[in-house]
Amino acid sequence: MFYPIVRPALFKLDPERAHELTFRQLRFMKGTPLEMFYRQTLPSHPVTCMGLTFKNALGLAAGLDKNAECIDAFAAMGFGFVEVGTVTPRAQAGNEKPRMFRLVEAGGIINRMGFNNLGVDHLVENVKKARFNGVLGINIGKNKDTPVEQGKEDYLICMEKVYAHAGYIAINISSPNTPGLRSLQYGEALDDLLASIKQKQKALEQRHLKYVPVAVKIAPDLSEEELIQVADSLVRHQIDGVIACNTTLDRSLVNGLRHAQEEGGLSGRPVQSRSTAVIQRLSQELQGRLPIIGVGGIDSLTAAREKIAAGATLVQIYSGFIYQGPGLIKDIVTHL
Repeated sequence: MFYPIVRPALFKLDPERAHELTFRQLRFMKGTPLEMFYRQTLPSHPVTCMGLTFKNALGLAAGLDKNAECIDAFAAMGFGFVEVGTVTPRAQAGNEKPRMFRLVEAGGIINRMGFNNLGVDHLVENVKKARFNGVLGINIGKNKDTPVEQGKEDYLICMEKVYAHAGYIAINISSPNTPGLRSLQYGEALDDLLASIKQKQKALEQRHLKYVPVAVKIAPDLSEEELIQVADSLVRHQIDGVIACNTTLDRSLVNGLRHAQEEGGLSGRPVQSRSTAVIQRLSQELQGRLPIIGVGGIDSLTAAREKIAAGATLVQIYSGFIYQGPGLIKDIVTHL
């Protein structure tokens, strides 16, 4: 696998610049013999979750392919499913640069991207062009300039536009980089949002004659009481799944490292144990009433197995993939 050879050069670049360069190359290589540099033939290990059959239990987490530009490339690497986004109703530039930082010693990444994306219509056009025949998740959010009180309208607009093209829809209410977004995880605001989403899901099911599951992505920074309340709301509103977890604001495991005090959400190995603990507590509370997709710090087969053992049905990677490349996919899918 060529990634260990090119990684040192990529890591000399600003993280966002390295990301843009990599995506440009993946688009250039698509459909050419150069795909051999990242294509992997992996064993089939189907998993059923949310009423869908996934090729294997490992997916690409949201945030890496925000505009659905490289779905087929990630499929060729062996992911069992790919989650694109987060996408918003209107295109937005996100926060000022620099806004992504590597914490190499800790295997972590801090980002404050702010849902930079080209808008839901652009994403849908890219999805239509993809040849991927696996499960595609589409992660949706709200625009920064939409007041939180009106935030549910942005989710409903996105649901309307992506429903026909999604294997499942992920509701992102846990990014720390859009002001006020995380308040949607609590109490009446959460119940109101989930009720509206469920109502929209039922209407779209009738219109499109297919049922597209909805999963909610939560933060790792919830207290135990808040976690119990979220679980209760998800069950009451018959949400199809929960994604645990997003990035953390906690810096306790990276204090003193370069970039550790940058604002934004921390992902990668430093969030590994916390996300596993959240999955375990969620699993105890949910008692199998809805499945958990585990994400956060998975950088090895062992870490993936820990998430499954804690109660996750599926797992996703992001930061571990940045650090290790497609070889990590092969290790996990082959042996999980």
